[in-house]
Amino acid sequence: MNRVLLPVAALLFAAGFTVAGAETLQGKAAFGDWRQDRPGQSRLIRPSDLPPPGATRSASASPGVIQPPAGAMPQVPAGFKAERFAAGLVNPRVLRVAPNGDIFVAETAAGRIRVLRAPDGAAHPTLTETFATGLDGPFGIAFYPPQGEARFVYVATENAVLRFAYRAGDMKAAGRPEIVVPQLSPETGGHSTRDIAFSADGKRMFVSVGSASNVAQGLPRRSVEEARRYESSRAPGALWGDETDRALVLAFDPDGKNRRIFATGIRNCVGLAVQPAGGALWCATNERDGLGDDLPPDYATSVREGGFYGWPWYYIGANEDPRHQGARPDLKDKVSVPDVLIQPHSAPLQITFYQARAGAPSAFPVAYQGAAFVTLHGSWNRARRTGYKVVRLEMRDGRPTGAYEDFLTGFVRGPREVWGRPVGIAVAHDGALLVSEDGNDTIWRIAPHS
Repeated sequence: MNRVLLPVAALLFAAGFTVAGAETLQGKAAFGDWRQDRPGQSRLIRPSDLPPPGATRSASASPGVIQPPAGAMPQVPAGFKAERFAAGLVNPRVLRVAPNGDIFVAETAAGRIRVLRAPDGAAHPTLTETFATGLDGPFGIAFYPPQGEARFVYVATENAVLRFAYRAGDMKAAGRPEIVVPQLSPETGGHSTRDIAFSADGKRMFVSVGSASNVAQGLPRRSVEEARRYESSRAPGALWGDETDRALVLAFDPDGKNRRIFATGIRNCVGLAVQPAGGALWCATNERDGLGDDLPPDYATSVREGGFYGWPWYYIGANEDPRHQGARPDLKDKVSVPDVLIQPHSAPLQITFYQARAGAPSAFPVAYQGAAFVTLHGSWNRARRTGYKVVRLEMRDGRPTGAYEDFLTGFVRGPREVWGRPVGIAVAHDGALLVSEDGNDTIWRIAPHS
């Protein structure tokens, strides 16, 4: 097992981070599985660590989701406490907190947006209301403008973007939504979650659209010349056929006009977030299946405008997918490498940057300010289970080091059973961290505890 001592462990602990064993798993050891998971355990996967395609057989190991065992609690770092904040929801997915502190929850399978209200420090909501119903797979939620008093609540459905007029404190929509983007792609099906975020200045609206398939197996073949002619009016790596306007991030003006492609080759950017320091757009991304247990890593990354991230022809840089061998040699040297590689098949879903307002009663230690947290929904295409946890991306001066650290673990009960699958994540008005999970339809609250 390849392990490297972290020289800054003592400093991190003093600043508010808990480091378990003061070591980072690297190389082959970093791939691991749920048995190494514990709060504070760090991993670092580099592109040079990847095995060849097919080094192991492709597995199918969907988990059995069980009721929480008696007394079961998620594990969090020393100095923190996790408690069940809400239960009885229906497929709770994305969480977003309104400027006034109300918690908006996308109950995707139920086609509705729910609002929870809780005073600062409360262990449970004191008021629950349905904001909107009859929506087509609602997922992403965003408030506009992103700074100051919000006037609209935007909702990304499976193939459209809507917005509701909003005033601070509204727990029910005042009227029918306005259709801002009537169609995101000409084809539906496949990955159906769409997230939405606004640039810090409010001038651009970003929408993520996942692929229609695992690896574009049915993509009509085009010569390099034909593909490049097609891309000339769109973007390098833009796809056609059933994958038209899929596996990318789109940008619009806030009113839905001036549509353009922001970045391509991102198989399924389930979660979008704008980093407060510097305004970079980030994606939490599910990579492809079928190449073995340890290939390719999922990832979280800042997304460069005009960037191409490989899908379906390449992964994690210039690694060619054997199922598309020789199809696009012209793109090999144009693939952007993601910032943080995550254990393969862990299924990153949402990402948030920790920011607590001054004086927030449940604020994390100051060292967490600006930290990025990512929910990992958990594997099915891996013989050795991974994910089912929340991780923190390690940053130095606001830039990712490539390593990440387990923050919330404990949902896996053994090789075949789990009792929680994290999805949404948001910072509450009082500074606590909220995590939704759709295995048993609950929301958890994590806050410092003396």
